Amino acid sequence: MDAAAVRHRTVEANGISMHVAESGPDGDGAPAVVFLHGFPELWYSWRHQMAHLAARGYRCVAPDLRGYGGTAAPPDVASYSAFHVVGDIVALLDALGIHNKI
Repeated sequence: MDAAAVRHRTVEANGISMHVAESGPDGDGAPAVVFLHGFPELWYSWRHQMAHLAARGYRCVAPDLRGYGGTAAPPDVASYSAFHVVGDIVALLDALGIHNKI
């Protein structure tokens, strides 16, 4: 597979389903770079940076954050606090087995 090719999957993290785009090596051996989009964007905002770093051996991970794109959108406004969003990212990294973050 081309190192710059983007793989998509859904991961259960922090009680929600999160869409994740990944490129580069898969697994715990490569250093990981996690890309977090802003408002109102998606993982797609990072596609060029992901291709560049994946081609150089980095594991690139770009989730759609809570309420965006293919990630679940809980109906309660209180579910969008910084506490919940940070919890999503921590749980996602744990679910993906990423321990060597950049």
